[in-house]
Amino acid sequence: MTRQAGAGRAGLPTTRRVPRRVKPVLLAASRTLGRATSHARVLPGFLVVGAQRCGTTSMYRTLAQHPATLKPVRQKGVHYFDTGYDKGLSWYRAHFPLQRTALAVERRTGVRPLAFESSPYYMFHPWAPQRIQADLPQLRLLVLLRDPVERAYSAHAHELARGYETEPFEAALELEPQRLRGEVERILADPGYRSHAHQHNAYVLRGQYIEQLEPLAGLFGRERIHVVDSHDLFTAPEGAYAGVLEFLDLPPMGEPVFERHNARPRSALAGSVRARLEEHFRPYDDRLATWLDRVPSWRR
Repeated sequence: MTRQAGAGRAGLPTTRRVPRRVKPVLLAASRTLGRATSHARVLPGFLVVGAQRCGTTSMYRTLAQHPATLKPVRQKGVHYFDTGYDKGLSWYRAHFPLQRTALAVERRTGVRPLAFESSPYYMFHPWAPQRIQADLPQLRLLVLLRDPVERAYSAHAHELARGYETEPFEAALELEPQRLRGEVERILADPGYRSHAHQHNAYVLRGQYIEQLEPLAGLFGRERIHVVDSHDLFTAPEGAYAGVLEFLDLPPMGEPVFERHNARPRSALAGSVRARLEEHFRPYDDRLATWLDRVPSWRR
């Protein structure tokens, strides 16, 4: 017997365990209700902005277990500040819980809750940081980083599985400069322009982390950005998580389950390709180490 959809705690219809043909109808109703009640909904207190394939889903699901956080009502990443900005702030607010839900959480926990979402394209998109700063100037930003060589290889496997990539890894690396040529300029010239190559095929460019972090710090201030090394998240999760809670001014509450999500099996990377990528990323990693005031795990 199929369980009927009801209303979730955020005041929107749920779509769990309903017939597949019914879900589009429920999602449409959810969006309509969300827009109609957007004025009564909370906005995020922090964002997980990247980097892609660096443990953002694992961090999101860990933080979602905290009794004083409020995740989006429909999906992990809203993608408002990158590809959905033309839809307006009321559309964005529609994705978050009602203010009455936040008040109920505060009464129950004694802590003012923080809403959040995780869209790892935000850190890389040319317009997203400025848009975030304009709309939510007091926001705090959470960034996860990993070995950029592993990130590139993982991203390729991810995009291949999703159908956004058709070339093998080495060929995709060779094609990247051609694919991305002029794409940043097109995005900047036309804020509504969506670049498939920039979003899905920037395997090397996304791993030049310092070139993304420095502009973020220029907009938000270094003190409002917290960087987690994914190696630390997966080898010593308690300490990494405690550091995030301290950054967010959230007290430790409950006992979160630390799990790794979205890992994809793949063959070993050829040594020659790894060596070439490591050499490419070395100057960016050196600048990153200076910016972080610590050597990242993959260079220790």
